[in-house]
Amino acid sequence: MIDEKLALLNITLPIPPKPAGSYVPVVTTGKILFVSGQIPIKDGKVAYLGKVPKEISLEEAQAAAKLCIINALAQIKNEIGSLDKISKFVRVSGFVNSTPDFTDQPKVINAASDLIFDIFGAKGHHSRIAIGVASLPLNSSVEIDVIVEII
Repeated sequence: MIDEKLALLNITLPIPPKPAGSYVPVVTTGKILFVSGQIPIKDGKVAYLGKVPKEISLEEAQAAAKLCIINALAQIKNEIGSLDKISKFVRVSGFVNSTPDFTDQPKVINAASDLIFDIFGAKGHHSRIAIGVASLPLNSSVEIDVIVEII
């Protein structure tokens, strides 16, 4: 069912990116999955680099946020086999590599939240944080981690 929704949205999940450090991509405890921070990796490279809005536009950062969610979904599917096993998105934490005067981090992470709602409907409603940071791994513009409940 979710695979059909992804197809309708013209989204193809990639092979999940490998961790860039000493951690695992997903930890499951009971019915809760914690997905490690995902950066906008595409074809093995960071697709959106630099600070918002100095080196990357708000719109590009929003595209980066969507790619982070796509990578998170790929990690989840790799871990549990089917995205249909997700019963609820619990939390989305978004980090935006931004200049000190940039205050539109929520607009960046809204793109990720909206994509989740588009794919999962009511199951996609979640709590969230959207904050600006001085830098991110590999000079990524955005990093997002998610917590989901599964059946």
